[in-house]
Amino acid sequence: MAKKVALLQGNDACAQGAVYAGCTFFGGYPITPSTEVAEVLSGELPKVGGKFIQMEDEIAAMASVIGASLTGAKALTATSGPGVSLKQELIGYACIAETPCVIINVMRGGPSTGMPTGPGQSDVMQAKWGTHGDHAAIALVPASCQEIYEETIRAFNLAEKYRMPVQVLYDEIVGHMRERVEFAEPGELEVIDREAPSVSPEEYKPYDDTKGQIPPLASYGSGYKFHVTGLNKAADGFPTTKAELVDAEERRQIDKVDDNVADIEKFETYMTEDAEVIIWAYGSTSRSARYAVNDLRKEGIKAGLFRPITLWPFPEKQTAELAKQAKAIIVPELNLGQMVIEVERVAKGDCKVAAIGRVDGEPINPGQIAGKVKEVL
Repeated sequence: MAKKVALLQGNDACAQGAVYAGCTFFGGYPITPSTEVAEVLSGELPKVGGKFIQMEDEIAAMASVIGASLTGAKALTATSGPGVSLKQELIGYACIAETPCVIINVMRGGPSTGMPTGPGQSDVMQAKWGTHGDHAAIALVPASCQEIYEETIRAFNLAEKYRMPVQVLYDEIVGHMRERVEFAEPGELEVIDREAPSVSPEEYKPYDDTKGQIPPLASYGSGYKFHVTGLNKAADGFPTTKAELVDAEERRQIDKVDDNVADIEKFETYMTEDAEVIIWAYGSTSRSARYAVNDLRKEGIKAGLFRPITLWPFPEKQTAELAKQAKAIIVPELNLGQMVIEVERVAKGDCKVAAIGRVDGEPINPGQIAGKVKEVL
């Protein structure tokens, strides 16, 4: 039997992926260029017994997502850069309270209102460092409509598995383009649900350090009572200022990502085996980079593409290995130099690192990338 396929906008593919993953709650506020995610889910979620709510602003939208998640729902919000800025305090709350949720950021130009209808990739550092304090971060950067569908599903899996917010970053170009999307059959793709407690309500500790494992999360309304706070806390969820407990909590929450990088990371390589120059690109810019690699190869220049699909945690091992192999790494981005800083940090001077930045609302084209490669070499 043939699979169901459709010509979908990237934002529509995101909504369909969320439904496949078991999303039953959306709380959001309209903002260009992500509004279609909300529009589609407003029709799709009621069909599966889910709830859609348009809140009064982005702050309330994030709060509603946290509340819904604590009742056991797989919860989602979708926004763009200015909305993520408003959500930051509550994203930090979701981090320290270890509340699973997914945040879609369809990136546009900025800062502030910037260029609502133009693409950007300037929120990539925000995804890691946007809220204050030390915390772990997971951010995914799909580059096609099919990948948006699949990575949205994976984002829910990671959020549920590691009890934390997960961000999906793609820019306006991919969000608004239309491509063929193949829908997965039920059971074809892995769908992970959060682990429920195996102990009685009286014995349950929501933030217990279970020897490197993620503490199970009970749902409000299921008979389990526990305290949720943005303060540092002990295993029972109640605030503490005891130095050893605060330190243990902070480190445990970061270690749950750092110790599982191999499970979380995802990337693609293209013609990197013998490459003397690596184009390190993500999202829509990686599509231009692939064309540039093909064009450069025709000219006898050994170019290759490294494309992170998981941006945070940063692909340190792979980037370091490529830096030792190549003469140069070129980092094209729709910003004025963000991920190139990370590439330089990891490369440690083993090769040249050069950036291509663009913030005028137009994409970086293959010719720009190929020209920079020739300039650097």
